[in-house]
Amino acid sequence: MTAIPAPVTTRLGFPRPMLSGPVLTLLVTLFLLAFDNATFWGRAAAAFPHSALQLGVFVAAFAALTVFVASLFGFRWLLKPVLVALLLIGSSASWYQDQLGATIDREMIRNVMQTTFAEAHHLITLPFVEHIVLTGILPAALVLWVRVRPASLLRDLGTWAGMLILSVAVLAGSLLSDFKAYSAVIREHRDIQAAFMPLAPLAGAWRYAKQELQSGNQVVASLGLDAHKGARIMAAAKPVVTVIFAGETARAQNWGANGYERMTSPETMAAGMINFSDVESCGTATAVSLPCMFSNLTEDDYSHSAFRGRENLLDVLSHAGVKIEWIDNNTGDQSIGARTGAGRIKVDPADPACAEGECTDAAFLPILREKLASATEDTVLVFHMIGSHGPAYFLRYPEEFRRFTPDCRTADFNSCTPEEIRNAYDNTLLYSDHILAEASRIMAEQDKVDSAMLFLSDHGESLGESGLYLHGAPRLFAPETQYKVPMEIWMSEGYKAAMGVDTACLAAKSDAPLSQDYMFHTVLGMMDIETEARDGSLDLTAGCAPVSG
Repeated sequence: MTAIPAPVTTRLGFPRPMLSGPVLTLLVTLFLLAFDNATFWGRAAAAFPHSALQLGVFVAAFAALTVFVASLFGFRWLLKPVLVALLLIGSSASWYQDQLGATIDREMIRNVMQTTFAEAHHLITLPFVEHIVLTGILPAALVLWVRVRPASLLRDLGTWAGMLILSVAVLAGSLLSDFKAYSAVIREHRDIQAAFMPLAPLAGAWRYAKQELQSGNQVVASLGLDAHKGARIMAAAKPVVTVIFAGETARAQNWGANGYERMTSPETMAAGMINFSDVESCGTATAVSLPCMFSNLTEDDYSHSAFRGRENLLDVLSHAGVKIEWIDNNTGDQSIGARTGAGRIKVDPADPACAEGECTDAAFLPILREKLASATEDTVLVFHMIGSHGPAYFLRYPEEFRRFTPDCRTADFNSCTPEEIRNAYDNTLLYSDHILAEASRIMAEQDKVDSAMLFLSDHGESLGESGLYLHGAPRLFAPETQYKVPMEIWMSEGYKAAMGVDTACLAAKSDAPLSQDYMFHTVLGMMDIETEARDGSLDLTAGCAPVSG
C-alpha cells in the first residue's frame, strides 16, 4: 500500500493544504478568468449578446487553452513556477488593458523592451501596485504555499498526458459545437483574442522574440548607393541644414492649426509654418511609426523585419555626402541610426530644462544653436522629442505653460477627471509648439547656414475616448486619435532663395490626404538629393522647386 503523506503544518500551526497538480491548475485558470479578464468578458459578451450558452462554451474553449499551456510547460516541479508566472503576467497585463485600454500584442511587447526607466516608472502607480499585490502576488504566494500531491514519475507522466489530451478535447469540442459561429467571431473579432489574459501577452512575447531572432540575422540591403547632391544644393553659397523634429504622441485632433477649439499651436502659426492637416501615421506606437517614417517602405509594406533588412533615409543621405546627427530625448533611435550613429540628451540637473530628472524639449534649443553656428557642411539634424509622452503629461511642460487648468498633475489617470487629463495634454502641445517656433527663430536669426525644418509626430494619443488611454492599439482597429498626426514645414528666407522652393506651392498641398510615407522622399527633396530611391509622387517638394540637372 502507498503511504499517505502526513499533512505539513507551518510554524504558526496552520496545515498546508495538499492538492493534485490538475486541481491546482484548474483553480488558477478559474482565478485568471474571474479576476484578470474583465475586458475579455466584455468583448466576448458583446459578440454573443443573445446566447449565454454560446458565451459559456466560447469561454470554456479559452479556459481549456489556458489549461493546455499551463500543463504543457508545468510538468512536475515546473508546475508552480509556470502557474506563478501566469498569475503575475495576467495581473500586470490586465491592469493596463482594463484601466488604459492597452492591447498587449507583439508591438506593445516591443515598446516595453525598448522603453527606458524614466518612461516606464511613470506607469507604476499606487493603484497598479495594489492591483498587482491583490491579483498577482498574493495568489502566487498561495500557489507556492499549497503542496502538490506527490506521485511516481510514471503516474505524473500519465496525468500530464491526460491533461493535455483532455484540454485539447474540450477546446476542440467547444469550438466544433457551433463552428460556424465561433470561427466567425474568432476571424472577425481579433480584439477578443487580444484581450485574453495571460495568453495574449505570452503570444505577443513569442512573436516578438521570433521576429527579433529572424531580423537579427538579416543581411542589410543597400539603398540609394547612387545618391548624390543636385545642382541647387551644390550651388548654394552656404551649408544647407534640414532639421527634423520627430514628434512624440501629438495628435492632429488637438493641434490648433487643424481647427481645434483651443489654440494649441499659436506660435508656429505666427511663424508662418506650413501646416498639413490630414496626415496619418504608419503605426500607433514609437517602435513602429518612427522606423517607418525613416524607411522607404510604405505603411502597407512596412514590417519590423523589412525595416531591419534594408538601409533607411539616414543611410541614403550619408551616401550622398550629407552629415547626419541624431539627438534623442526619448526612448532611443529604434535602430534608425544603426549605421550613421545616434546620441542622447545628457540630463544635467543644473539645466532648467532637466530640473525634474527628465529633460523637456527645451534642452534641444542650445544644441540647435551650437550646431548651426558650427556647421561647415550640408547636414540633416534629427531631434527625437519627448513631446506629449504620457501618462505623466505634466512633466512635459514648465509652469509658465500651464495655460489650460486644472491640469492632471499625476501619472495615475484614475485620480484625474477627463477634463484635467485633456488640459494637461493640451499644455504639452502648447509647449511643443513653443519649442518648434523658438527653433525657427534661432534658425532665422543666424547667417551661417541656409536652413529648413520638418516636424512630424510619430503617432497620436487616446485621452479616454471609448475607454482608451495612451496609444499602441493595433492599427487595424485603432481610433483616429491614435493615427492622425500633425505635420509642419518651415523654411528660412535664405533656404528658399538658395534652393528655389516655392512655399506657396507647398501650402497648396496642405489639405491633401498624406501619410508618413511622404517623409522619406520629402526630406530627400528638401536636401536636393538625386537618387532612384526618391519617389517624386511622395515628395512634397516635387513641382515646387526647380529640377536639378
